[in-house]
Amino acid sequence: MTDLPWLTILMVVPLVGSLVVAILPSAETAKQTALGISLVTLALGVVAAAQFQTGSGEQFQLVEEHSWIPQFGVSYALGVDGIALTLILLALVLTPVCLLAAWNDLEGEAASGRRVQTYFALMLVLVTFMVGVFAATDVFLFYVFFEAMLIPVYFLIGSFGGAHRRYAAIKFLLFSLLGGLIMLVAVIALYFVGPGGSDGFLVSSLTGLDIDASTEKWLFVGFFIAFAIKAPMWPVHTWLPDAASAAKPATAVLLVGVLDKVGTYGMIRFCLQLFPEASAWATPVVITLAVISILYGAMLAIAQTDFMRLIAFTSVSHFGFIVLGIFAMTSVGGGGAALYMVNHGFSTAALFLIVGMLIYRNYGSQQIGDFGGWQRITPGVAGVFLVACLSALSLPGLSTFVSEFLVFVGTYQRYPVAALVALPAVVLASIYALWMYKRSMTGPRPDLGRFVPDLSLREKVVVAPLIIALLGLGFFPKLALDVIDPAVQQTLTHVDVEDVSAPQATSGSER
Repeated sequence: MTDLPWLTILMVVPLVGSLVVAILPSAETAKQTALGISLVTLALGVVAAAQFQTGSGEQFQLVEEHSWIPQFGVSYALGVDGIALTLILLALVLTPVCLLAAWNDLEGEAASGRRVQTYFALMLVLVTFMVGVFAATDVFLFYVFFEAMLIPVYFLIGSFGGAHRRYAAIKFLLFSLLGGLIMLVAVIALYFVGPGGSDGFLVSSLTGLDIDASTEKWLFVGFFIAFAIKAPMWPVHTWLPDAASAAKPATAVLLVGVLDKVGTYGMIRFCLQLFPEASAWATPVVITLAVISILYGAMLAIAQTDFMRLIAFTSVSHFGFIVLGIFAMTSVGGGGAALYMVNHGFSTAALFLIVGMLIYRNYGSQQIGDFGGWQRITPGVAGVFLVACLSALSLPGLSTFVSEFLVFVGTYQRYPVAALVALPAVVLASIYALWMYKRSMTGPRPDLGRFVPDLSLREKVVVAPLIIALLGLGFFPKLALDVIDPAVQQTLTHVDVEDVSAPQATSGSER
């Protein structure tokens, strides 16, 4: 079974499925078909993951490599390490959850053209690009998927979002295109400084190059700017709150929970591995930007009155933690950062989707001030919302605590000042998370003059895997760390710094 092109299959199934969904005559049938295809894709992803050998000495597994445009050195090359594999599985798990959560997003529009079919088809198209961007081991192919992701997201926000959807979609597109254009220049330049040939864009061909120091720094900057915008980091983060507040909750989950991880994943895969000396040169600046993102995002979150914007700003802070762990360049920090990407995906999904349930019950209002006392009328929603809020502040016992703790420890080993300066974000996170819950859930019972239902069976099915993931990875982080840590160690071998944690390092089985 290992000879099967598993990664290509994971891209083809949802892509073909999206075409089927788009042409179905019935909106209800389209939704059911989309959900079924996403579950089939998830099952195939689990089977593919079972072929992955954590003890293998190879950097990439499930490898596929075919010449695509040999005249330009472009290959259709796919493969995954432990980090890419976990992010692909994250995307495949969240997709059926989001499709089920979006079941009534276009309620009343089934008779209005084919909007429901298009909406669900675009989500399946996005799955193809999410798998492709994490699996690409050819730099040019990665760039193709990196830019292709913009198309479905643009239409999901601009055509199906809220009141300011067009402004948010255009702003998202302009920021992303700017970063992509800068990266394209760096990608082309990288080919010319590399060995060239028919496979000149392969990551394996571009690793360990002897590049002039000045050139390497410019190449690093070109890639890093694109990834910082995608992540997003301060000060190129301003598109995210607008996009998240205008998008449907399910779209926001895929955007913030999965797609934005392309930025931090790209920093690991390309910035550190292809430009190790430039990465070490840029580390003080990147660490500073990460700390600013952590504190700035947390403080801005406290000031928000809109649910969706508040969650978006918490993500700016959390992405700062991820970048901090990456550029600490220690095995503990790197493992924590990679695990943080997965845990943040589940935590953010829980926040966005549960808030979406509240918004749906309150006639579409996203203002926190329009709620209050809702735990007295929807105790089930309040209960799962509390768990989601506690995950946002990294409460011990939940998965986010493990990854944040590892980032702090790994950063302190090399950059103690940066770790200490970022530490107040723990208190700020408690303020924005608990204050959001207090303002919306506690207080006297509101007189709504109407019946408000609690969690439905469909909504329980939506939140159950998210809560299970937050608790499961909180108590058993070894499940993910055993897969992630070898990839982190292998990446650090390319960076010209000594891992300060190496003498105390333990294998995943000894954790």
